[in-house]
Amino acid sequence: MQNGAPAENKMGVMPIPKLIVNMSLPMIISMLVQALYNIVDSFFVAKISEQSLTAVSLAFPAQNLMIGVATGTAVGVNALLSRALGEKNQKLANDIAEHGVFLAAVGYALFLIFGLFGVRVFYAAQTGVEEIIGFGVDYLSVICCFSFGLFGQIMFERLMQSTGRTLYTMFTQGLGAIINIILDPVFIFVFHQGVKGAAIATVIGQILAFGLAVYLNHTKNIDVQLNARDFRPKGRIVARIYAIGVPSIIMVAIGSVMTFAMNKILIVYHAAKETAATIFGIYFKLNSFVFMPVFGLNNGIIPIVAYNYGAQNRRRMLQAIRISVMFVSAYMILGAIVFMTVPGSLLSIFNASETMLQYGRPALRIIGSTFILAGVCIALGSSFQALGYGIYSMIVSLARQLLVLVPAAFLLGRLGAQNGNSDLVWYAFPIAEVMSLAVTLYLYSRLYANVISTVPEGK
Repeated sequence: MQNGAPAENKMGVMPIPKLIVNMSLPMIISMLVQALYNIVDSFFVAKISEQSLTAVSLAFPAQNLMIGVATGTAVGVNALLSRALGEKNQKLANDIAEHGVFLAAVGYALFLIFGLFGVRVFYAAQTGVEEIIGFGVDYLSVICCFSFGLFGQIMFERLMQSTGRTLYTMFTQGLGAIINIILDPVFIFVFHQGVKGAAIATVIGQILAFGLAVYLNHTKNIDVQLNARDFRPKGRIVARIYAIGVPSIIMVAIGSVMTFAMNKILIVYHAAKETAATIFGIYFKLNSFVFMPVFGLNNGIIPIVAYNYGAQNRRRMLQAIRISVMFVSAYMILGAIVFMTVPGSLLSIFNASETMLQYGRPALRIIGSTFILAGVCIALGSSFQALGYGIYSMIVSLARQLLVLVPAAFLLGRLGAQNGNSDLVWYAFPIAEVMSLAVTLYLYSRLYANVISTVPEGK
């Protein structure tokens, strides 16, 4: 990498609407490609059998936690690095980047151990169907043991995002997803690897994307210089990264616990049993087309807000937050319309049986009706992470998913089992989203009063 940082980063001078498009559009596109991969991956797995699709669906809590550890660490690096650049502190920016790479390696080591020793226990805790457990072990063991590609890709992408080079993350994420899509049918059907073939295709795509991300950082990212030879871990920097990152990791971990609990509730109380858990898994695949672009925008907003906080420019911070809320709200309305009007067509993508269609249509309609509430929470949550208040996002996630959603689903699931109305369990989602929005608005008002309002107006 070249030495020295430019005099002024675009995040401090480019007009905010143009900057948001410049920063977020590449990530939105790459997230849509990722969403397409999620659909295609499950599309091919569904052609093996419904049990194999169930196994992949039940892998979601562990897979989601792995991604959460990677992205949570990267969120801390992203926010701190952008702030350091806004403060013109080049040495600190380099130190933060080096520690981010080190922590990504530590995260991989943890999931390698889980992949080697914990996968079968994880599946057996969810279902007693041996065929599903066997498919699940084949799939998740490969995903975890070769997850160094995932951890490396996410960290090096966030180094580019932190310095405003989001276009390159579109290349890395796009490459990984396209390779995955191409190799899925090859490994599943041509090489007769079945569910394991889907996992092999996934990790190959991640490893190649990781390699491209390293190359682009080395050749294009002039704002950060990595020096592995002289690197020594510093507890102070690790603590600062995880002060922001741990709440994000816990937030994802809460989501994994929620998914695990929901799968158990559905298998025990829903009339469709394992098929209901499969419907829940399909919902997460389908909603990625709605939520992934929102997360792409969110990833573009975080460095903008963080940089201008470091540069002490409240006007630009607030403008970025307002535009993100407006865009997300409009987009989520469109997503809700699709889920509520054509749920059967969405389910049919996955070779849905008549039972899956019968119970899946009302599920998608009920959950889809909550999208706009969830979108506002995500948009405002970007300011929590950017300003170092990731614990606020953790509080919202904890309240929504564990304190409200799971208990409500348990009670409604039992009530539905008693009166023969399994659809009742899905109404836990609207209940949880209303509460989540109320908590988010309250915490944002506190953040505004205590932090944002104290920042100078700026030019």
